[in-house]
Amino acid sequence: MSPFILFTLLFGLGLGTMMTFLSSHWFLAWMGLEINTLAILPLMAQPHHPRAVEATTKYFLTQATAAATILFASTTNAWLTGQWDITQMTHPLPTTILLLALALKIGLAPLHAWLPEVLQGLDLTTGLILSTWQKLAPFALLLQIQPNNSTMMTILALASTLIGGWGGLNQTQLRKILAYSSIAHLGWMILGLQFSFSLTLLALLTYIIMTSSLFILFKFNKSTNINTLATSWNKAPALTSLSPLLLLSLGGLPPLTGFMPKWLILQELTKQGLPLIATLAALTALLSLYYYLRLSYTLALTLSPNNLTATTPWRQTALQPTYPLSMLATSSIFLLPLAPSALMLCSF
Repeated sequence: MSPFILFTLLFGLGLGTMMTFLSSHWFLAWMGLEINTLAILPLMAQPHHPRAVEATTKYFLTQATAAATILFASTTNAWLTGQWDITQMTHPLPTTILLLALALKIGLAPLHAWLPEVLQGLDLTTGLILSTWQKLAPFALLLQIQPNNSTMMTILALASTLIGGWGGLNQTQLRKILAYSSIAHLGWMILGLQFSFSLTLLALLTYIIMTSSLFILFKFNKSTNINTLATSWNKAPALTSLSPLLLLSLGGLPPLTGFMPKWLILQELTKQGLPLIATLAALTALLSLYYYLRLSYTLALTLSPNNLTATTPWRQTALQPTYPLSMLATSSIFLLPLAPSALMLCSF
């Protein structure tokens, strides 16, 4: 792909997201979501592989369905209330329809089935964009509409944490594991969304940092399944020794960064008088922790099943910059001491 076309597509991605961020009218927000979707489709289909074309087609169909439902919900709200403003979603019917459409757009359970299949057909760079940047615009709309249907939000959140943990247990492909990890983390964000917007933004930020570091790590090692992780020791020993910490941080173990948003969300749920929901969310997090531990075991405690006596040819000079990976990995591991500052910000 030529640099000019690549720049145009990335500019379209940024333009669509920023248009949704800055709009107060439903039609402009819908237009931003459409620009965002149309900009990423050529990036997804770029490898010209049948799996990539299939993933692009699935993504286009699901996003088109979600966008049409959003437009229908906003039109229904304008018909019932006379308001096109995003913050004026007062009628329960269009609000519920819109909540389900945004759940389909970001991949919340039980509307999640497209996400693992689409992510499996993409390369790791496009998968990183799909797992991080593409979540921002729908989350901006969720933050603005302030959905008052707390029962449906709680059901969607708990279903996402459960299916995100359960679905990844039997997977061997790293991109599918990351897709189910994304579904589980989205569930935690939706749990916090009902009570604290700043807490949701904190969970989203930490999720983006940890997921980006893992995607860049797997791209650096050229790993797409669990078996290829065993060769990481021969390629980059220092990086491989830090990789289990990244995975355990994504699982939410203390004293790593990933523990901070889950801790604060559980604390907020307890303060709101919802100890049962907090307990269920914490139990479903154990399912996700299992496959993070399995990846950590493969990375740190197993060797590649080969009979090669020389490992020198395996260690080649890295052709890609490692500065983003080093900064993201450091942030994914050592940010827990900032929890008091985050707690103070979340209290506003």
